[in-house]
Amino acid sequence: MSAVDYFLACPPIARTIAAGAFVMSAAVHTGLLPYRYIIFYPPFLMKWPPYLWSPVTCFLLTGDGLSVLFDTYLLYTHCAKLERASPKFTQPGDFFTYVIFVMVTSLGLGYLLTGTSVYTSALIIAFLYTSSQDDRGQMATYYVVTVPAQWMPYLVLLVTWLMAGKNALIIGLCGLFAAHLHDFLTRLWPEFGGGSNLLPTPGFIRRMWETRTASVQHKGYGTSFTPAQRQEPEGSGNASGSGPLPDSWKSRGSGHRLG
Repeated sequence: MSAVDYFLACPPIARTIAAGAFVMSAAVHTGLLPYRYIIFYPPFLMKWPPYLWSPVTCFLLTGDGLSVLFDTYLLYTHCAKLERASPKFTQPGDFFTYVIFVMVTSLGLGYLLTGTSVYTSALIIAFLYTSSQDDRGQMATYYVVTVPAQWMPYLVLLVTWLMAGKNALIIGLCGLFAAHLHDFLTRLWPEFGGGSNLLPTPGFIRRMWETRTASVQHKGYGTSFTPAQRQEPEGSGNASGSGPLPDSWKSRGSGHRLG
């Protein structure tokens, strides 16, 4: 398998976030890309041309040095794990909605509290927190330290505070809050509060992420392609071999001719 094939086999959101974080961070820290093009700074949204991408790219700028590799690794591993196998995200578009919610909540709260311009740690902590809820009762390893999985976000927050200071800790806490709020609105409140999902995936996002399967068969005379079939809703038609008779009549056998 080539490097391109391996990349394309990765979950789409995880590979996009990881690739964006690595490429942009490397470009910024080597001086190839100006810092101002990546960070979130509201006045830049009002200038021409407006930096409309900055509310997203501000989540993809890692620290310098080895942090480019370590932060990208954390982003990818936990994002890919959630995108592939989390029981929270079972419908098309659920994980995409989660990522957007975490970004919007973390950015709004973090800028209000600190006025900072980079929010990568918020996204990392959010992924860690949500992943740790799925792994509750298991053990997890952070470099050389092994702790219960649900403690992992708090261990990373402690390391963030010791290495990057108070503002980085606050941004990480904003990510933790955003992930917990999403969990409360979509899982805790419906399961334990008797309510409904307060943050459903919008229909247009669900349709955007719906997958349609198609089959390709290689035969001796060429290639046969069968396009994806639209799934019919239950009860929209009669099954093969069924007719207008009630179901109870179908088990009566072939019957006998009268007379």
